[in-house]
Amino acid sequence: MNYDFHSLGVDIHGRTGGKIKTHCPHCHAQRKNKRDKSLSVNIDTGQGKCHYCGWIFNLDHPAAGSGTSGSGSHPASHPSAGKLPAHFKRPVFSPSHTLEMSDNAVRWFVEKRCIPQSVLAQARIGQSDEKMPQTGTIVRTINFHYYENGQLVNTKFRDHEKHFKMVAGAELIPYNVDGILGTPEAIITEGEIDALSFMAIGRTDVVSAPAGATGNLDWLDRFVPTHFEDKQCIYLATDEDEKGLLLRQELLRRFGVERCRIVHFSPGCKDANEHLCQYGVESLRIALQQAEELPIEGVLTVDHLADEFRMLFQNGLESGADTGWEMMDRLCTFELGRLVVLTGVPGHGKSEFTDELVLRLCLRHGWRIGYFSPENMPISYHYKKLAEKLTGRRFALDAPGVTWDTFHAVHRFLAQNVSHIYSQVDHTVDNILARARALVCRRGIRIFVVDPMNCIQHQRPEGLTETQYIGELLTRLKAWAVANGVLLILVAHPRKMNRSSQTNTRPEVEMYDINGSAEFLNKADYGFIVVRDETSNLVRLKVEKVKYKHLGHPGSQPFVYDVVSGRYHPCEELKDPSLPAEQRISNVQFDTRSWLTEQAQEAELFTE
Repeated sequence: MNYDFHSLGVDIHGRTGGKIKTHCPHCHAQRKNKRDKSLSVNIDTGQGKCHYCGWIFNLDHPAAGSGTSGSGSHPASHPSAGKLPAHFKRPVFSPSHTLEMSDNAVRWFVEKRCIPQSVLAQARIGQSDEKMPQTGTIVRTINFHYYENGQLVNTKFRDHEKHFKMVAGAELIPYNVDGILGTPEAIITEGEIDALSFMAIGRTDVVSAPAGATGNLDWLDRFVPTHFEDKQCIYLATDEDEKGLLLRQELLRRFGVERCRIVHFSPGCKDANEHLCQYGVESLRIALQQAEELPIEGVLTVDHLADEFRMLFQNGLESGADTGWEMMDRLCTFELGRLVVLTGVPGHGKSEFTDELVLRLCLRHGWRIGYFSPENMPISYHYKKLAEKLTGRRFALDAPGVTWDTFHAVHRFLAQNVSHIYSQVDHTVDNILARARALVCRRGIRIFVVDPMNCIQHQRPEGLTETQYIGELLTRLKAWAVANGVLLILVAHPRKMNRSSQTNTRPEVEMYDINGSAEFLNKADYGFIVVRDETSNLVRLKVEKVKYKHLGHPGSQPFVYDVVSGRYHPCEELKDPSLPAEQRISNVQFDTRSWLTEQAQEAELFTE
């Protein structure tokens, strides 16, 4: 959906998706720091919040603001109930939430939505009077109850204006998840009424996404091994609009095309319930029976790529995911399904830079991370390094500003977003990629880091030269990244670079200097080199290759490395050789904030 941010005076700088920080039109003119971008905007959902003046807007539900279309609000105080608790709690529900529905509500389901009364009873639909956050008024709602093992876990309340809310602090789980336990097949829809529509044709093995068509599938993770791994066939019956297609693509990525089928609805119908209402029970049953199989591997036509082809026609080639390093983002942005090769002299900070890069992508875009990094042992030490980047300070209880609350916040974030592949014996490519594929399915990772490449147990076939073997290996890694929709980052050491006997300095590394083959530069979608100036605290990231123009171009970005937090602060480098090395650094953009605190503030936008 394209939202009119311009009507609110919000500049999204030409971006068409993702989350950005920009200037707040309500307080920017009065701010002393004109560079501070205090307004967080989610372009995909039309929501925003200023962390300085407190202005909030929601273009999807304008009534949530001051009551006029396209408006926002300045709350006197913002509730903290939307913050994720340390552990999900089973809420205590009022018995009134499970009362039988009124005749008018039942008539609406039967006559307007074509849902039989027997299905309503089977699904235990209820009603209650609720105060809705979008309007601030108490109205009669229809209640969709979420059960697991027969126990009530959550409830979604829907009013007649299609406003929704769920129980604060309760866990998001698939709707009707008990219906697919142990079944050979499953149907996944985008909403509860679509799930009821399939129940109307006699299928009880159907679930729906609890939060509709969003890119966040955290709710799916713990149900993959227990409810989905045994499925021989999974029918994807999402809405056939832009958001529904994005949800479908993510489900395909998680479950694999080999056992998924795509349910298409008749012309003029965007979802299962519209199809049921217009064409009836038997037609919806036929639509399910005729669900499309995905294309044979290696054989594609434009028909197979119809959704992607149409989106390219509508939106064109868009820039990729940004990192929040503004000067770096002008050089390159990132896209899933790509291979990044990063190199540099040992000790120059390849792994440290990679860690910050992937954390930034995770925080800004929700891209979960998987590591194969045998050199980062013990793994708890690596988690400590990541914690220091997240908090911006030394991660120890006796450090200033670090508390047990800090520890628990970091622990929650890392547990949810970062996974390590660990094996003491089998470091073969087959084993690494098989475990990484499991992380895609079970944890939904979108970034996979191999650090470093020389820790892989290479099995070069007899008769292949080293260059041929590496070329085939990189081709395989790229194909895996594309097939799984993952940004694969490969950290590779260069060949031995000897110091000059005259200047006692090493020559600068190039991509062609990576140990083993020139194929590293040829096959990579991105080629990065980390170079540390040994006479100062300056680190340069050299972007030697960006394969696609819409994602960026070659160039160089200097940083100052903070040894306490492990963060890289962008700066400018003066090219005056007469100045001492430490004086050539200027305009350092220090960032000492806790990224988790900022993320928690932004999360308030999307929870109730």
